[in-house]
Amino acid sequence: MLGNLDLGIAIFYILLILVVGVLAGSVRFKKVKETSAEGYFLAGKTLRWPAIGLALFATNISTIHLVSLAQSGFDTGLLNGNFEWMAAFTLILLALFFVPFYLKSGVATLPDFLERRYDRASRDWLTFISILSAIVIHIAFSMLAGGIVLRTLFGFNMYLSITVICVITGIYTILGGLRAVVVTESIQTIVLLAGAFIISFAAFDKMGGWTPMKAVLEQDNALDRLSMLRGSNDGSGMPWYAVLFGYPILGIWYWCADQTIVQRVLGAKDENHGRVGALFCGVLKILPVFIFVLPGLFAYTLFRTGQLDLSCLGVDHQGQVNSKG
Repeated sequence: MLGNLDLGIAIFYILLILVVGVLAGSVRFKKVKETSAEGYFLAGKTLRWPAIGLALFATNISTIHLVSLAQSGFDTGLLNGNFEWMAAFTLILLALFFVPFYLKSGVATLPDFLERRYDRASRDWLTFISILSAIVIHIAFSMLAGGIVLRTLFGFNMYLSITVICVITGIYTILGGLRAVVVTESIQTIVLLAGAFIISFAAFDKMGGWTPMKAVLEQDNALDRLSMLRGSNDGSGMPWYAVLFGYPILGIWYWCADQTIVQRVLGAKDENHGRVGALFCGVLKILPVFIFVLPGLFAYTLFRTGQLDLSCLGVDHQGQVNSKG
């Protein structure tokens, strides 16, 4: 449980995001004097590449990834870092081929594109699938992870925390449209990266460097946790060939055809900003292995050496987390 200062900082940050989001929305209505689909869903086609790249990263690295990547580092080591680095190559495909195609079509959403290419039934079906997957996968688990974090750190009621998060996010999203979302996501990315760097450095320093971690892994016969490429007999069920040939199918859909991702690119000021924004996100995707996954492995080392108490998280004596994050 954290102290009053920590609680004050958290409340200040939440209120800051709300205020910035509302102000961004008011600026949108002043500059883009329309309530059309382009003004609301595409931020008036005013987004520049830094904002696009940061927003893409924040949309991907939500509370789901922040929690699950650290836990994957704790459980299996660097294995899941493959998905972060391979995403960079998928983002190159988005920049080279998909961005020009989407922007030249002039659509506001991907369902709009399907209606132009096929028919209204195709649009309605993709809309249904997109909304359902967004609620079940993106929103539900993000809210759950946020509620668990607030309950663990501050002792808040989880359901009340989820309600507050939904209300605050809904206010600035409804008022400001895509512009408010992108501005707040850019701030969240900067804060997220700064905090992750600090945590990574603090954990590495407390651990005593790389050598103590290798000693712990050797003692536990778990040096394979430092490898991102696993053989067919690996207990994770993700050998190198499964990752190599299986990820592109998921990656191309997620980064190049998922509404929650592509929407940020559709609001680009022009094609160059859309392309560079996607490439900028690809550069940022190099970082999670070092500041999200690796700290999970640091936590495993600290736990095994008795420097980190994880009993409140349901971790047994073998270092297995009983509840998935």
